[in-house]
Amino acid sequence: MLANASATLALTTPTPLTEHPAAVYLANLSLGSRPTMRQALDKIASLLTNGECDCFTLDWSKLRYKHTAALRAALMEKHSPATANKMLCAMRRTLKEALRLELIDPVDYARAVDIKSIKVTKGLRGRALSEKEITALMEVCIGDRTPAGFRDAAMLVILRGSGLRRREVVNLDLKDFTPSTGAMLVRLGKGKKDRTVYLPESTVGVVEQWIDIRGKTSGPLLCQVNKAGRVVLQRLTPQAVLFLLQKRAKEAGVAPFSPHDFRRTFAGDLLDAGIDLVTVQKLMGHSSPDTTSRYCRRSEETKRRAVQTLKIPSADRKKG
Repeated sequence: MLANASATLALTTPTPLTEHPAAVYLANLSLGSRPTMRQALDKIASLLTNGECDCFTLDWSKLRYKHTAALRAALMEKHSPATANKMLCAMRRTLKEALRLELIDPVDYARAVDIKSIKVTKGLRGRALSEKEITALMEVCIGDRTPAGFRDAAMLVILRGSGLRRREVVNLDLKDFTPSTGAMLVRLGKGKKDRTVYLPESTVGVVEQWIDIRGKTSGPLLCQVNKAGRVVLQRLTPQAVLFLLQKRAKEAGVAPFSPHDFRRTFAGDLLDAGIDLVTVQKLMGHSSPDTTSRYCRRSEETKRRAVQTLKIPSADRKKG
């Protein structure tokens, strides 16, 4: 990307991980976030050095404004605004660790990170699932009387009824679910924060039916079922959730969707029902209500009806 960049930005000697800014940054992330952000840092290092370096062989302390500004321009061409901004954030955080480790001069650091985020003009990608589609998916799972059918039905009601991320769903353990209240304890969600969410009472029985088949042995709440139909107490992967949803969607004749679309449907339905933004924010595990507000899908007619509830005396003044 930059002329002779590989020669000037590559580490000349290996650095201990405890003193390497990228390693320190990644170590402070949750286990679920590390692979994604490691990949982002590797791409950045590759762009800056014409493919010569990854995030651990790049000397982050040598980055200057000319490098980061050129990187921003390259990311704008290659990636969507959201992806590019995520990568720029990873770069800024890594440079912040370089500053804390006293590897980069404060002035050089301030100039290097003084680049604007890329403006995002598009709305959220994905779609909300209709009640008809969700019913079709549930019917397919309920119609499958194998252990896999019971498990997938439980997975569907958890995704639909709690708004959890798929990584949070697979990380649930049996002990995290309380049938009497429908409560589920999410341990170390995004941002390494714990939170409690609740399933609708009408769906608790679906999860209990799966537990009856799964057994009461400690371990992951949702686990694998082998080809012989036998329950294996090994945790599902986030990728497995995607695969299982694709399989059930095909069986139900439902148009393609992502696991995150359940989360989008959950938030949108609650906001449409008039649930306050802060409550939805807490259920979603967002650090900012601004993020939650992006899931609002209220129509112009909804907004028009809302202002009709306002009582303004001067508006009722009779003509003299």
